[in-house]
Amino acid sequence: MEVRRFFMRRLGSGTTFRRVARALHMPTMCVSVRPLSCFPSGTPDQTVAKKQQHAPCLMANLTCKKNFWQGRANMCTASHTTLDPSEMKKFQSLANRWWNEQGEFAALHSMNDLRVPFIRDNLLNRNGRRKPGSPLSGYKILDVGCGGGLLSEPLGRLGGLVTGIDPLEDSIRTAELHKSFDPVLNNQIHYRSCLLEDITEEAAETFDAVVASEVVEHVNDLETFISSCYEVLKPGASLFITTINKTNLSFSLAIVVAESFLKIVPSGTHDWDKFVSPVDLERILESNGFYVESINGMCYNPLSGSWSWIESTAVNYAVHAVKQKAQPEFTETTAEEHQDQTRTSTGTSV
Repeated sequence: MEVRRFFMRRLGSGTTFRRVARALHMPTMCVSVRPLSCFPSGTPDQTVAKKQQHAPCLMANLTCKKNFWQGRANMCTASHTTLDPSEMKKFQSLANRWWNEQGEFAALHSMNDLRVPFIRDNLLNRNGRRKPGSPLSGYKILDVGCGGGLLSEPLGRLGGLVTGIDPLEDSIRTAELHKSFDPVLNNQIHYRSCLLEDITEEAAETFDAVVASEVVEHVNDLETFISSCYEVLKPGASLFITTINKTNLSFSLAIVVAESFLKIVPSGTHDWDKFVSPVDLERILESNGFYVESINGMCYNPLSGSWSWIESTAVNYAVHAVKQKAQPEFTETTAEEHQDQTRTSTGTSV
């Protein structure tokens, strides 16, 4: 009896909970229990039956409440993660094919002819540090959604200290295996299976550049993704993005032609609803503390298997954005201080 009172105080009355369950459309538990009248009064069987009569109610309350709060917890965290489980399934079966230059990722291999110089030249032009043979020496670069390391390796060979992250452990294993064939890369590249938001606290203001190539069209929450990029970048550091515009032409070429007709990429790789236009991407970047330095159109020729820069951003495009440095705090200047500063700068005296 004391145990029953304890649980009833914790769980609330059964009537109240049933009303809450109905309001929330939660399922109730129905358990068949033999009535007490089936057992002779005062017998051990009747005592057991009494206990059985109360047990299902307590377990139903406990199970429903647990499921309810677990569901609330999932709802709270779902909007703050960049991971889309459906995207994980798409790439799981391709995790061991990253380095087949004639396979499903052939277009990404050839894209390196554009994106590697794009990253290198913009970093060097902003910072002016050049070292022959290793132009990116000393630059800490985060390659988000690195897959099998297709972009991490050439950046590492240019001297960059690259951290490649990807939520798929199989892709990271592929990247680690391929890196092991080149001893030079062992000290240049570090791979890790995780989400970007998992490392924002430990890697705050750590990187000179973040690269997200062909990634933003696969994330679950773009705002959270861009905000996380901001957190891990040093002030004045660069963010590089390549992605697909959200236009009728991009749907025709990137999905219908590339996936269904030419089969350049596996069917179902892209979701047009997740494509983002340069205007929308620029707005999200600026609202999260970036300013956009350049947006360049890209074009893929399936016949030659090569990429080129074009003026139009109707299908593919590349963005270079920079994390704005903190604005200096406003300090009030008095009239006397202003006069003193003016005399000093002009060399006059009263």
